[in-house]
Amino acid sequence: MKSAQFPVAKVPNKVLTGITGFDEITGGGLPSGRTTLLVGGPGSGKTVFALQFLVHGAQDCKEPGIFVAFEETSKRIEANAESFGWNLAELRRKKMLFFMDAQPLPDLVQSGDFDLGGMLAALEAQAREMGARRIAFDALNIVLALLPDAAAKRREIYRLHEWLLARELTGLITLQAGGAEAGVGSQQPFGFMQFMVDCAVIFNHSVVQGVSQRNLRVQKYRGSSFDEDESPFLIGKSGLEVAVARTPGRVDAKVSNERVSSGVERLDTMLGGGYYRGASVLITGSPGTAKTTLSGAFAEAACRRGERTLFVSFDSEYTEVIRNLASVGIQLDPYVKNGCLHMIPVRTITGSAEIYLWRIKTLAKEHGARCLVIDPVYTWSKSGNELTAHGVVERLIDWSKADGITLLCTSLLDELAGRTEGGSPLQISALADTWIHLNHLVQAGERNRGMSIIKSRGTAHSNQVRELILSDAGVTLTDTYTADGEVLMGTLRWQKESADRVADEVNEVAEKLKRVRLDAEEAELEVRMKSLQVELEAKQVEKALLARTMESRAGELSRERTRMGELRGADAAIPEPK
Repeated sequence: MKSAQFPVAKVPNKVLTGITGFDEITGGGLPSGRTTLLVGGPGSGKTVFALQFLVHGAQDCKEPGIFVAFEETSKRIEANAESFGWNLAELRRKKMLFFMDAQPLPDLVQSGDFDLGGMLAALEAQAREMGARRIAFDALNIVLALLPDAAAKRREIYRLHEWLLARELTGLITLQAGGAEAGVGSQQPFGFMQFMVDCAVIFNHSVVQGVSQRNLRVQKYRGSSFDEDESPFLIGKSGLEVAVARTPGRVDAKVSNERVSSGVERLDTMLGGGYYRGASVLITGSPGTAKTTLSGAFAEAACRRGERTLFVSFDSEYTEVIRNLASVGIQLDPYVKNGCLHMIPVRTITGSAEIYLWRIKTLAKEHGARCLVIDPVYTWSKSGNELTAHGVVERLIDWSKADGITLLCTSLLDELAGRTEGGSPLQISALADTWIHLNHLVQAGERNRGMSIIKSRGTAHSNQVRELILSDAGVTLTDTYTADGEVLMGTLRWQKESADRVADEVNEVAEKLKRVRLDAEEAELEVRMKSLQVELEAKQVEKALLARTMESRAGELSRERTRMGELRGADAAIPEPK
């Protein structure tokens, strides 16, 4: 055979779907001029995907599209689409979008053979008239079920596939399938279609621990690389949104050296100036260790700087949070009233962890938040699958860094039940830039709060355990106080400090008495030294007088001898011979 009979397949051009996240995992969208198959169970999002693909093409890419509905009427589809903000009526008026109602009648009585030829002929005329580039067949299996046997069904599917390829239309075909069937193509009634099309996407809608979760997976994509893992998605206000993990090598976060205050002055000192702008901060601890208090202090400090802040509370209503924090000098109510602080209670957000993330991102964007507090984030681990929740938290941190939002999360560590500070339930301690741990220290029949910084990336920080004091005056940290190698807090510290003060006073009095005694002895010695000095000087004068007296007497004796000799007529002294 000649090699020309087997040309090498080229990498297909791609068209954007406009679905956040999906275009990233496929590297640019769906294959242009080829057919894509969407398979999934009821409520999995197939129809929304297909319609969003057409709306994006019509609005943003100026590519007219056709939607062939085998299940719902165009009026119902248009009514449902209003909740997503898609003005389908306007697109239809501009002839950018056309709906063909192809639902079999409930009382249909089939006689003789039938095929898709007539429908395809009508679609071809419509496509030529409006210059359509995209087309979607929703719930094709409904009309195929009218065919008498598997061979007829296979023949019509190939007819449709060849018709799409011949006209170079970017086609979408959705098929209904159960959750268990979606992953095994050979066991589905139309499983061969997954081998025929160029791209196949599997949708899954399941309930895990009572929480609804949707996922999709690109099963195949001829001529192109793609993310093969299952990706969670949700149906939000503007349609589908697919969660995408950070792509290796992707740089979208600006690193800042700016510091922002934690709201506690002494904590800022321990951190070398506060948190980094855009950093992720985790505060862990058992119940009652003041995690919410530190969160409120951070939010208040941000509002004082004029930075819009979003505070999501999963434990209490925001009015209760405001009241409770006011008891320790943290005043959030004025900032809520002036709009700088937006507080959201958990009861306004329900569903899976993906819903939580989507809702929080939407609220943060609407509020223009520079700082975000989630208290506590561990609640997400209860929203279905804990492994899925961990992935959501990873994307939360990636998103906040990319948008330059300083994120502070709290997480419960139930130390009373035996859990230690080795990690948080969602294992976000490894992802956080700064990890602050709070704990209780029981001494002398009382419970006190301790705080330590386990890590703070990129900055020197204190390694000491400080006592956290809550009072009407506010939140503060005391210096570390140890005795015999043990850190003392509360009453024990007060007693030890009092005893030390008494001992210091006693020592001070003793030192004063000793100083007075030494001063007296010094004065006595000085007097004695002066007396001895006077006595020494007297002795020296007496010695000098004695010497002069002796010298005077010797001279007088010599003169008397000489005169005596002269009077007696004594001979002059004869000089001695030489």
